[in-house]
Amino acid sequence: MDCRYDHILIRYGELSLKGKNRGNFIKTLYEDVRNALAAFPALSFRKEHDRMYIYLNGEEAEAVCAVVSRVFGISSLSLAIKVRPDMEEIRQAVLASIDAEHPGTFKIAARRSDKLFPVISDQINRICAGEILRNTDWKVDVKHPDVKIIVEVHRDAAYIMTKRIPGAGGLPVGASGRAMVLLSGGIDSPVASWMVMKRGIRIEAVHFAAPPYTSQAARDKVMKLASLLAPWQGEILLHVVPFTELQLAIYQHCDESYAITIMRRMMLRIAAGLAQKRHCQAIATGESVGQVASQTLESMVCINEVTTTPVLRPCACMDKLEIIRIAEQIGTYDTSILPFEDCCTIFTPKAPVTKPRLDKCERFESRWDWQTQVTACIEQAEKVRIRPGYTPDAVPAAPAACILEAAASEAQLAEANRRACEPQQTEAEITEADLF
Repeated sequence: MDCRYDHILIRYGELSLKGKNRGNFIKTLYEDVRNALAAFPALSFRKEHDRMYIYLNGEEAEAVCAVVSRVFGISSLSLAIKVRPDMEEIRQAVLASIDAEHPGTFKIAARRSDKLFPVISDQINRICAGEILRNTDWKVDVKHPDVKIIVEVHRDAAYIMTKRIPGAGGLPVGASGRAMVLLSGGIDSPVASWMVMKRGIRIEAVHFAAPPYTSQAARDKVMKLASLLAPWQGEILLHVVPFTELQLAIYQHCDESYAITIMRRMMLRIAAGLAQKRHCQAIATGESVGQVASQTLESMVCINEVTTTPVLRPCACMDKLEIIRIAEQIGTYDTSILPFEDCCTIFTPKAPVTKPRLDKCERFESRWDWQTQVTACIEQAEKVRIRPGYTPDAVPAAPAACILEAAASEAQLAEANRRACEPQQTEAEITEADLF
């Protein structure tokens, strides 16, 4: 039945509510749609103030719809037959739009955008329904039809559609600026990335790698997650930051209970530096209030203090089950739960502080030249351009090797911590005099 369709009609949804900037949003959506469909060279496009049209020109309709339905800024789309705004042509097109060999129930829903068209909507419904009833075994059911046939009459053409496909909603990517997203290998940060893109923000991602404590499998896992997110905006630039030296310095100069807080402060500094270099207006994270020690409100205040760049936290008020549902919906969940740990999970202390004090954070950071290391991380970050369909060389299916490597890393880390922390004061030994 799809071979009868020669157009896809796109409805804007939220863009229809925009005022003077509506034209800019539609222009951005138009470019996003064209970029997303670059693999279909025969397509042609036309945009109007309330609709966009894709001319299939022989391309596979279902394949094109599958791509378009993932472009943010689209409320819905429909495969359509385009005819002249003539009642006879409309009647014949409606009859051609159904499968006469497999009868069911139907309903006609007509709408006239062109009020000068001589046949009113109710009459269009009756004429088209009569054509189907006379020539097929289909029956009318206005409440629960198997097929709803939509007829839209415009001044220059009429469109006959039998299916409304939900779009991704939101705003077209790029219409709301750019953000640098902290992308770990977990469940939350890919969901946050997707939610940020849905509000029209084009993202770049930063990932912190700490070899040998984190494995190549963990890096490949993050690249796979980026490739699963890439279709929503075309491609993603991933910045892989070499974090080992700075992370070991944190454990050498800071009390263990504050290590995660200081580490997150360093990560935010690096993300802010990369955001400035790449002209991003914001940073985004997958933090959810109260989920872990570094995500209490007190921790967020301490961590946020290092930058004036706005930090977006779209998952902040969501519980874990809500985040998991979205991860399953967008296809990142199965990759996120692969057992390859990032530097945050491998280096987690046994008793992290949940209500860190800013003065203590600054006291620990004053013990070494972290500024030079942060600058080095920004300058040495590796850039990887991730496009849809990108496949890392290998993401092992079995976790055994990764578990052994993680165990070795923990032993190495324990020894490094023992040597590094010997000359340092512990949290219990720090007095008020030390802090002021």
